[in-house]
Amino acid sequence: MSDEFRIRQDLKRLVLGDYQLPLGVRETKLDPPTQGFTVRFQEGKGDDPDTYLFHTVVSHDRLRPLIDAAFNLLPKEVTAVVEIGSRDAYRMVDVYLGEEPMPLVEFLRTWYDFEEVLLEDVTIGVGANAEDPWVDVFIDTWKGVVISIPVDMRDEVQAMLEELGLTEVELTWDEKEDSIDDEELISDGVLDTEENRPDLEELLLELRERWILELNIDRETNVDEAGRHLGMTLWHAVVFATNSDGEENRGANIILWMTAGSLAQAEELIEDALLDHPELVFESIYTMDRVAFDDRPNSLAHLPPTRRRAAMHEITVEPWGSATAPGPSKGAAPELDSDDAPPEAPGGQVGNN
Repeated sequence: MSDEFRIRQDLKRLVLGDYQLPLGVRETKLDPPTQGFTVRFQEGKGDDPDTYLFHTVVSHDRLRPLIDAAFNLLPKEVTAVVEIGSRDAYRMVDVYLGEEPMPLVEFLRTWYDFEEVLLEDVTIGVGANAEDPWVDVFIDTWKGVVISIPVDMRDEVQAMLEELGLTEVELTWDEKEDSIDDEELISDGVLDTEENRPDLEELLLELRERWILELNIDRETNVDEAGRHLGMTLWHAVVFATNSDGEENRGANIILWMTAGSLAQAEELIEDALLDHPELVFESIYTMDRVAFDDRPNSLAHLPPTRRRAAMHEITVEPWGSATAPGPSKGAAPELDSDDAPPEAPGGQVGNN
């Protein structure tokens, strides 16, 4: 793992019986799971083939060999996927998908660069899938390994799991079918963010850039998780920019508050706003989230609760770096005042399969 990303040294690993939990779990009321795998048949819809879905749960100390074996099932080209707890007011989980297939070796290079934190943080799940053959490998937030394969690969996968000392069980966790209630745990961030070290948001940005990930939502609409149309909502964004003079060690974090009726419309407002700052060159969007009206900052207290038009409300430019002192690396987190920051992502377990 990059030296910039470091696991906290003050965390203690919880153990339930002979089952070791990820470091990100601080407390839990759950009983230990039955280690092993469940398997169920899934009938394909539309052009999708029939598949078998394996869900395997093993103690943390047995996890790496299982994941290595599962990734070996993937073909030479894959599409990456990331699930992470969302800061968005109207969505619990953000799902990021690769824009196009990439070589498996490139996916694995990034996976192994950040494997240590990806196996410990219980708010992020990572995997990859392919269409030929139709194989999906996903390490969920609780670090269960989900493998979806065509029906003709069932014997191969079952033999692989049995070689690792695993057997088929009726249930792993003693909850509804292989899932865990959000209220059954208290989680901690696992990254050491002292001395301005990068946090999980910056790790997500790194994964987005390496795996060419895009948020899997309809950019032209504005709906909540239930599909209800929200109309105009308040948006908060943080944008990274560098100086147009070509000095990469200088730039700015740009914090924006706006009203928009879709992600695409919010991005258009950002583009228009940056035209007023020709000294800066857009690099990337660090965060882009919808914010509930009641959670708006004090500086926007004057806004009416119902807004009919898209508009930019507030822009804060925070320069960093100088000609003599290097600025933060690309992706470094801006330091936001409490009035600037949107609500934190929901805690607990998210993104279960």
